[in-house]
Amino acid sequence: MNNDLVSKDYLVFICYFLIVAFYGYMVYRRRKSREHDSKAFFLAEGSLTWWAIGASLIASNISAEQFIGMSGNGYFVGVAVSAYEWIVALALIIIAIWFMPVYLKNRIFTMPQFLKTRYNESVALIMAVFWLFLYVFVNLTSILYLGAIAINGLMPQDGVHDYFHIIMIGLAVFSIIITLGGMKVIGYTDVIQVSVLIIGGLATSYFALNKVGGGHGVVAGFHTLVTQAPDHFHMILAKPTPDVIQAAQANGVNAAQAQNYLDKYLILPGILMYAAGQWIVNLNYWGCNQYITQRALGANLPTARTGLLFASFLKLLMPVIVMLPGIAAFVLEKQGQLHPLAKMDDAYASVLGFLPAGLKGLSIAALTAAIVASLAGKANSISTIFTLDIYKKYIKKMLQKKEWFGQGAWL
Repeated sequence: MNNDLVSKDYLVFICYFLIVAFYGYMVYRRRKSREHDSKAFFLAEGSLTWWAIGASLIASNISAEQFIGMSGNGYFVGVAVSAYEWIVALALIIIAIWFMPVYLKNRIFTMPQFLKTRYNESVALIMAVFWLFLYVFVNLTSILYLGAIAINGLMPQDGVHDYFHIIMIGLAVFSIIITLGGMKVIGYTDVIQVSVLIIGGLATSYFALNKVGGGHGVVAGFHTLVTQAPDHFHMILAKPTPDVIQAAQANGVNAAQAQNYLDKYLILPGILMYAAGQWIVNLNYWGCNQYITQRALGANLPTARTGLLFASFLKLLMPVIVMLPGIAAFVLEKQGQLHPLAKMDDAYASVLGFLPAGLKGLSIAALTAAIVASLAGKANSISTIFTLDIYKKYIKKMLQKKEWFGQGAWL
């Protein structure tokens, strides 16, 4: 395993950066309107195609958390973590059929506007402030921080140079440049981002499986995974009752292994997760989240629905891209081809070491694409809620009132 980057890797990454930057600039130049009105900037003038909406949804959703966290869960638990992605595919169909017509019929630009229509202005204001704090201090910062950690972990480590802060600044600047172009630039550059994400992710999965199979291809590698890690291919984990644990310990299972099983069950708590828990989370995240729904709010109903269904299809591919490398890392470690991992979140980075020159750069570009797309989408959603639900409704009116009555009257 070799973690060093060569000139081909840097060249591939630079090409990715230049292609995204050039394409984003061309999209910006071809905007229908030069006026910075709300629909033009925040909803892409209603000009996003179904494939751009679908790709943008996936690019905004997939970030360092999935590449690092889901691969780590694949290493620890197995294929069952795919449930988090596959249930989303079904939830998106429900959102396309029932949620989206309500939003478009009422000309909703933001989720607080919907809450105002459904409840009242006070609820809308409370949720607008809450979402702003959540996006700025939790989501945006965590994506940037975890993304920088993930990419820094893939860079050559010599014990002297630490690229963490440089990477964080670079990700922030790149995302801001894309965000300034508005949702149209974000949406169409996300098509490139998700293409790089899928190609780079599939390449990583291919070489990981090929390595597991001893160089005999993907099919042989997958067969090896199933043979050497059969417990990683259960979709439902049985509830670890005291009787089951005692029986397992009587058969030679030590306390650490029993605790591992408990930890796995906490990640995927049985069949009830499929029946109830995940549906609540997914319908809220994909159907009531400004960060996600904004891509489709500017389109007509057929386009929005087709985009959501396209995103649903792409979601089916995500476990192959971000989960299989984790299981491969578990088997490679079992075979002695990987040093024991310090923690499960190191699984994805450890597999990248087996990629040939050039493809390491593509995988880093895929991870960067996921992070940048998420940052740009989040920043645009923040500006949308602040402008339409806070500034226009309250701050602008107060400023106009101050100007109208004069300084003395205002005080």
